[in-house]
Amino acid sequence: MLVAFSVSPLGAGESVTEAVADAVRVVRESGLPHRTDAMFTTIEGEWDECMDVVRRASEAVGRHAGRVSLVLKADIRPGHTGELTGKVERLEEHLSA
Repeated sequence: MLVAFSVSPLGAGESVTEAVADAVRVVRESGLPHRTDAMFTTIEGEWDECMDVVRRASEAVGRHAGRVSLVLKADIRPGHTGELTGKVERLEEHLSA
């Protein structure tokens, strides 16, 4: 499955860089395939391991504020792996045809 999520502290001031960095550190240390952009981090793995990373990333952000905002979108497709890059590769192939 692919899980795209964004997590940030609420009420922690204007800059959330330090809190978000703590969340991304959790993702990177998880060993799951991942990609971070300006708005979301996407991870790929099995249901339980993805949700565990999302939980731990949210907890890391929660250490910066008493309230956390989490936005999550999932593509659940059992039996498929490599979709973090595969979906984009298929799109690019289609666009170049």
